[in-house]
Amino acid sequence: MRLTNKIAIVTGAGSGFGEGIARTFAREGAQVLINDLDEEKGRSVADSINSSGDGTGRGQAMFFGADVTDDPAVAAMVAAAEDRFGGLDIMVNNAGYTHRNKPMLEVTDDEFDRIFAVNVKALFLAARHAVPALRRRGGGVILTTASTAGLRPRPGLTWYNSSKGAAITATKSMAVELAPLKIRVNALCPVIGETGMTGDFMGEDTPEKRRQFISGIPLGRMSRPDDIANAALWLASDEAEFITGVALEVDGGRCV
Repeated sequence: MRLTNKIAIVTGAGSGFGEGIARTFAREGAQVLINDLDEEKGRSVADSINSSGDGTGRGQAMFFGADVTDDPAVAAMVAAAEDRFGGLDIMVNNAGYTHRNKPMLEVTDDEFDRIFAVNVKALFLAARHAVPALRRRGGGVILTTASTAGLRPRPGLTWYNSSKGAAITATKSMAVELAPLKIRVNALCPVIGETGMTGDFMGEDTPEKRRQFISGIPLGRMSRPDDIANAALWLASDEAEFITGVALEVDGGRCV
C-alpha cells in the first residue's frame, strides 16, 4: 500500500471529491481525519472507512467538524490529527465554495466573501497550522483541490474562477518557499464533476446543460471522485517525491 504509516487531513471529505480522496487514502494505508461542516455526512464517511477494516493494514479514520475559514477551528483540527494519530504527513485542502452561475455583477458581497474565505483564506490558515506539524515529521505534502476554472475560466463564474486562480498561484509560491523544509505543494485541477456544486456551476442541472458542458471535454464525460482521488494518491505518495509546484489538470483534455 502506498500510504502506509502516513497521516492525512482531508477537508470537505463528507462527499464528492473529498470523500473519494479520503476513502482512497485509507484504502492505501493512511490514517485520515475527515473534516466537513456537515457532521452527519462526515461521520458517515469516517464510520464507513472504519467498518471496512479487515486486518489487512488499511488505514482508519476519525471525524472532526471544523470551519476551514476559522483560525481556532483549523488549529484544533490539526491538533486533533496529531493527538489521535501521532502527527501529520499530508494536508488536503479540498473544501470549496462557489456562487451560482450568473453574471459577475449579480454576485452578492456575502457570496464573494464566502468564496474567497473558503477557497483562498482557508489555504492560508491550513498552512499556518499544518506546516509546523509537517515540519515535526521531517516534511510532507500539501494538496489543494483547485479547478480548471483557474486555468480556462468560463463566463458566469468569474469570482469563483478568480479564487481558483489564486489557489493555483499560492500553490506554486508555497512550493518554492517550503521546498527547503521538504514539504511538497501541488494542486489538482478537476473539470466539472459529480459533486454537490454541479448545479451551481451549470446554473441549472438539466440534460441540455450537461451536454453543453460535456461537449467541451474531449474525453466526453464529467470527472468522477475516483479520477481526482487517484491523482491525489499519486501526488501524495513517495512515487511523486520530485513533484512540487504542479497544477495537475484532471480534466479529460478540457484545458488543451
